[in-house]
Amino acid sequence: MRKFGWGVMTVMATLVALYAWVSAFTSARTPFVEALFEQKNLRALGHLAGGGIAIVAGALQFSTRLRFERPTVHRNVGKLYLVAVLVSGVGGALLAPSSTGGVVAHFGFGMLAALWLGTSLAAFVSVRSGDYQAHRCWMIRSYALCLAAVMLRLYLPLFGVLGVPFESSYPAISWLCWVPNLIVAEWWIMNSSIAPLEPAQ
Repeated sequence: MRKFGWGVMTVMATLVALYAWVSAFTSARTPFVEALFEQKNLRALGHLAGGGIAIVAGALQFSTRLRFERPTVHRNVGKLYLVAVLVSGVGGALLAPSSTGGVVAHFGFGMLAALWLGTSLAAFVSVRSGDYQAHRCWMIRSYALCLAAVMLRLYLPLFGVLGVPFESSYPAISWLCWVPNLIVAEWWIMNSSIAPLEPAQ
């Protein structure tokens, strides 16, 4: 069941990454994204390109086989994830004050960016200090926030089908896309046996 869940998560993460990279590096953009690039080109580029890398790299980090059989690859992918989070998170934080949806959305996306950067930094600090159990817990929180990119793209069509106008749904989605993720991550951390990882020899 865990493998199935990881597989579904990885497929969804990859699809969102492909969308982000196409939006970042080609002209095949939605009007919403195109308007974003016209106003905030570098910020949008960093947020989308870095976010696409982070969401794929983060999914790979949950592979038990990769962690135990290829520890060097695991560490290198982890470094790539953290750099991508830094680029995408800073881009997101800079975009948040001008996001669609007014003050509610500004704070929703701003908090998401701040917490994503903060949990990723905590994951880096804990692994550098040798606390591998804390590192895993912080990485779970960090990636739960990263998956906001997936949830946002699930909520948008859902609210559309329900007939909720975009102007009303988007401020709510700016919080719904990540707050439940973080709650589920905390529940998982508290109710799962997360054994500490020993440093690879």
